[in-house]
Parts: sequence; structure tokens; C-alpha cells
Amino acid sequence: MHDLSDGRLILAATPIGSSDDASQKLRDALTTADLIAAEDTRRFLTLTKRLGIEPAARVVSYFEGNEASRTRELVDAVAAGQRVVLVTDAGMPSVSDPGYRVVTACIDEGLRVTAVPGPSAVLTALAVSGLPVDRFCFEGFLPRKAGERRRRLGALATEERTMVFFEAPHRLEDFLSDAAAELGAGRRGAVCRELTKPYEEIIRGPLSELAQWAAGEVRGEVTVVIAGAEAPETSADDALALVRQAMAGGAKLSAAVAEVAKVTGTNRKALYAAALADKEK
Repeated sequence: MHDLSDGRLILAATPIGSSDDASQKLRDALTTADLIAAEDTRRFLTLTKRLGIEPAARVVSYFEGNEASRTRELVDAVAAGQRVVLVTDAGMPSVSDPGYRVVTACIDEGLRVTAVPGPSAVLTALAVSGLPVDRFCFEGFLPRKAGERRRRLGALATEERTMVFFEAPHRLEDFLSDAAAELGAGRRGAVCRELTKPYEEIIRGPLSELAQWAAGEVRGEVTVVIAGAEAPETSADDALALVRQAMAGGAKLSAAVAEVAKVTGTNRKALYAAALADKEK
């Protein structure tokens, strides 16, 4: 009998490259699990052999083709007090991989969901890209059809955050060519191939140059990082108008200037002097 309070769904991040990156916490989760759901059971067994462990848990498949039918089984196991560990082929489950469906199902039933942190292609690529990392968004795989892909990229043309994408190697040239057309040929980017693996390769440069590079044969797992759009400059007159608007809403002069200067990047002292002169008029 399982103690129902022990039941939980554990999202376990697996190495994106070398099995040496596996944490002790991942090993512990796999060896103490009651049920393991793996995106590819054969790859999972290969991983356990490399880690030198033999999980006693029952292993079932959980991939795009059977998520809908198997989710109920996993949720019932958690509700019965079992420790259910979900692993995908590489990285964190549910991030462009199976997992979201069972996570939401467990949450809807008030069941515990936790994670074993670990490797992530998204964060690894972002960190080594050389592009701003203070704000970013993850877009995953864009549509395969050219028209739909271009529309999605066009909608991201004014996105100011750094963007992270996944792409198949055989579609990389088309993706980068479309990105250059929609976001600008000179927009900076980085193609990160085979991250943390022996043949890791990171190519940085303008999107137009990256598209030319991708015209050659590209293999392996690919993550693309693209710089966000530059924030539009605010003129002195526009900044002053924003201060007036804030003051009309009840804000004091100093507070209005501070907020507008922060949002627009306008020099605070110069804006304060202009706003003060404007007020005296």
C-alpha cells in the first residue's frame, strides 16, 4: 500500500548531451520511482545503462502519439500515492516535449507536481549566445509551412525581448532566411548546434550571414537565439507630453518625471528641467 501523501508527479530533466551532466537527484528520482513515463523507452534504457543504474519501477512510454490516452493512467497512479517520474529524450519535460497535459491534469485534481532541475537547451543557448539575457521569450518550433512561419516571424518583428527557437536542421536555412526577411537581415542571432556534445558548434552573426552558413549541411539538435528589436527612441517632446499626461492624472511633477524617464530612457535631469519650465508657463 502506498501512502497517498507520497503521491507526486516528478518532471525530471535529463542531459541534453553527455550523461556526465546527470545529477545525483536525477539518479535518486529514477531509482526510487514507482512508475516512470519515458518519451522513448529505448533511449531511456540507454541512459540508465550509461548512468549505471537499474530502476525497479515499471517503465511506460509517454509521447505525442499516446499522451491523450495515457495521461489518465499517470494521474491515477499519482492519486494512488505513487511517485511518477516523467522523462523526455533530453532536457526538461513539457518544454516543447510531452508533459504539459499530465501536469495540468494533476494540478486540476489537486495533486503534487514537482521537478528535478537540470539541463535545458533553452537556457544553455541563451547563456552562450552573447545576446541580452535580462529579458527573453521562448517560441519553440515555428510552423513548418513557409507562409505560416513568415506570419509568426512578422508578428515578432517588434518583440524587444531576446527570442529562443528550436528548429530541425533540414529546415534551418529556410527558417533563417525567413527570419532575415521579416526581422531584418542585420538582426543579430546565434545558431547553437549539438549543445554540450563533443561536436558543439555556436555560430554568431547577422541573420543574413547565418542563413548563408546554414545553406551547407547541418546536422544535430539546433537551438536558435535572435536579438529582440531595439526599443523606439522617444523624442523630448513626446517625453514631455507623457509627463503632462501623468500629472493630469494626479501624479506629482517629480514622480511623473521619474516614471517617464525610466520607461523611455530619457535623461531624467533634462526632462525635469523641461517639465518644470513647462509647468511655469
